[in-house]
Amino acid sequence: MRQTAKAGSFRAFLICTGLSASVVCLLSVTGEVAQAQIFPFKDAVSSEWLKDVSVKGLIEGGIMANPARPSDGMNYGNFFADHANQMQLNQLNLTVSKAVDQSRNDYQIGFVLEALYGSDARYYHLLGVSGRMTSLRYQLIPAQAHVDVHLPWLTKNGLDMEAGILQSPMGVEGLDPSSRPFYTLAYTSQYSVPFEHVGALFHWHAAPKIDVNFGIDTGNQTTFGKSDDNDEPAGYFGVTFHDLLNGKLKITELSRVGPEDQIRVFGRRAANAKERFWNDLSGTYQINERLSVTGEFNYLHDAGLRADTYSFISFLQYQILPELNFNFRGEIYRDNTGLFVATFLSNQGAVDAIAGINTPTLSAPPTTYGEMTLGLTWHPDIGHGVRVFEIRPEIRFDRSLNGTTPFNGSRNSGMFTFGGDAMIGF
Repeated sequence: MRQTAKAGSFRAFLICTGLSASVVCLLSVTGEVAQAQIFPFKDAVSSEWLKDVSVKGLIEGGIMANPARPSDGMNYGNFFADHANQMQLNQLNLTVSKAVDQSRNDYQIGFVLEALYGSDARYYHLLGVSGRMTSLRYQLIPAQAHVDVHLPWLTKNGLDMEAGILQSPMGVEGLDPSSRPFYTLAYTSQYSVPFEHVGALFHWHAAPKIDVNFGIDTGNQTTFGKSDDNDEPAGYFGVTFHDLLNGKLKITELSRVGPEDQIRVFGRRAANAKERFWNDLSGTYQINERLSVTGEFNYLHDAGLRADTYSFISFLQYQILPELNFNFRGEIYRDNTGLFVATFLSNQGAVDAIAGINTPTLSAPPTTYGEMTLGLTWHPDIGHGVRVFEIRPEIRFDRSLNGTTPFNGSRNSGMFTFGGDAMIGF
């Protein structure tokens, strides 16, 4: 996601290292004035380059109540609101960034650095980087840390590259709560798309309305050496069609291939040879100024596990008032072996599972899940330097459509939860 700079009444100090092998800068930002002392490399970087650096913060917390009061205390199949009837600080994050302007036909360099503390961090760890800092519910991760480069190559709008710690581009719902309509996530967004990578992504603007996307990385939530669950890389390829039908329609197809199974579980030969294939197709259509709809189809196949998941999600957003939206999400999700959908019972459970370490979980036999979520987003413009302010109540209905009983301590075939979150960002 591109970061835009906004001036504000703040003071921040940033020491930037590693943007190049010989770049070191000290930045002081006060109000709308940016001053920088730069240690030159090659052609000296001027203070002009630093004027668009932005510093942003966000705080989000929420709760999902469960009237059934499950004996295990967990809302099954829910990551960010996994603890039933308990308020959580989901995210406290700080982002420092400099955006690149894709409309300019010249060389540019930018960056994004984001640190995140909270309960959501438990699910976005990178092996070998942050997974062993603490076993508490509230944890710390580098949510993003990448250099962004715009290259005026091949076509008029050129090629964009992001390299470093990257959030996965696949799927409609992501980690940033302000970019999605609901507090909770769909099954697809939790179990059938990757979360975070170390690698590089490229976006080639092949034509005015066509972007070609591709990249390479170490795997889903892995790094290098013993912190990779196998010895092989993985990568993305796909295409985005945007500004179709007079700017009303956007379609993205993104696929990914590479082994994701663990050497410690499958052995080196099988873990390196058995591929996982991820495929996601989504489209958003703006029907009119108030109403938009989104559809997402996802299919995943893991050759090592001999497992498949496939799903469809529909989203609808209607603007009731300028500051109030109604949101709908409906999903059908099939886990045909029961090996993907799980609730982790320890704070380290998610990162242990990625590493192939046995961890206590709640799971179900092969199940077809149905999920419907209704919600409101109240987002008044309160000014005074507040970038985003949202309160999002929601109600959610989950159900097994083939008779299994995964919910409420494995007692029920359905689950009803209600609650929501609130966020404020500067």
